[in-house]
Amino acid sequence: MTTDTVAVTDPARLPDLPGRVLSPKELQSWVSELATRTELWEPLVRHDTGQRHYASLYRDSDIDVWVLCWNTEDDTGWHDHDISSGAVAVTRGAVNEANPRMGGEPVNRVVGAGRAFAFGPDHIHRMSGAVDGSVSIHAYSPPLWRMGQYSISESGVMRRKAVSYADELRPL
Repeated sequence: MTTDTVAVTDPARLPDLPGRVLSPKELQSWVSELATRTELWEPLVRHDTGQRHYASLYRDSDIDVWVLCWNTEDDTGWHDHDISSGAVAVTRGAVNEANPRMGGEPVNRVVGAGRAFAFGPDHIHRMSGAVDGSVSIHAYSPPLWRMGQYSISESGVMRRKAVSYADELRPL
């Protein structure tokens, strides 16, 4: 995993920020608009590191924004975003999103370039690259401070481990 922190120094270049915590629907609209402004996030895209790469694009007291670069071997493992809602805009390629289902196989979907989705703080999922060279933009509000990472035993017992927002997510 490689990470960069390159905060946009001029928030005026970002889509309008309301100066408060955003709802999932507002986050989805906001991150979709940001995805069209390639000059802001394209310089952070890297697929030459030999491992997963992500970069912090912007962070203030209401929102946290990341650029994630995916290959097919990249996998976040099961996780939540604690008290934060989130939205994801896929700008290149495609990502897989899986949601756990008790007593059955996870619900899976592939989200391709040009599509976005949002979720509330109660959302548990696992993401992975569906296509090598994929890119997605993730926005969280309020900003991430911690997340929950889950392991599921062979007998189906689920356990949650609290992790820092700065820790790399991977299967436990």
